[in-house]
Amino acid sequence: MVLAVHELAANAVCHGGGAGRLRIWNLAGALYCQVDDGALPKDSPAAVNSLPCERGHGLWVVQRLADEMQALSGPSGTSILIRFDRGAARHSG
Repeated sequence: MVLAVHELAANAVCHGGGAGRLRIWNLAGALYCQVDDGALPKDSPAAVNSLPCERGHGLWVVQRLADEMQALSGPSGTSILIRFDRGAARHSG
């Protein structure tokens, strides 16, 4: 989890204007981490999971480590939410 969160935070700082926001919470047996690099209004047009991945393998690593990853990218920034299931058998994918 630390590696995945670090990668998302590094991406927010390097590609999102030098700052970001990290939120972590526990809900229904899972640990959620969300990293935002800008304000994403709820009515903003955005594309889900449309992040370019040509420069490196960081997001691929995050996808492999987390049980679920959702990305929302729009004109105002990017928000990525990852989930780690706690106590359940880890995926092998």
